[in-house]
Amino acid sequence: MVTSEQGYGPDHTSPYGYGLHHVMVAIPPGAEDRCREFYVGLLGMLELTKPPALAARGGLWVRADTLELHLGVEQDFRPARKAHPGIRVQDLDGLAAALTGAGVEVSWDEDGFPGHRRFYAADPVGNRLEFIQRDGAVPTW
Repeated sequence: MVTSEQGYGPDHTSPYGYGLHHVMVAIPPGAEDRCREFYVGLLGMLELTKPPALAARGGLWVRADTLELHLGVEQDFRPARKAHPGIRVQDLDGLAAALTGAGVEVSWDEDGFPGHRRFYAADPVGNRLEFIQRDGAVPTW
């Protein structure tokens, strides 16, 4: 069996050509600078210029490698504590060190996802983020 880039199971091609363009993460009004420090300054992402009609709404868009996140202002914001993006990384330990060095708490999940290593961290407004890296094993379940 050929294993998917996901690290388990087969790939599947649909007639529609699905791909992920971006993930929207909500932030409270006025949190752009704190989020910019985290996503651009700490995670090393690039801030994108938003189209003028969308820029008027606040928030910010960031991109690095094949990941694009849109941080959108939500008036009655509540941080996402369960729902989260699962973000693939190639240097999980290096990222964990950078985050902890900046005072961000990292919570390792030692046995939660076979064939992968991962940890959780929160952005400056409390949104849960999962960072995950394959460990080379191909799990079966």
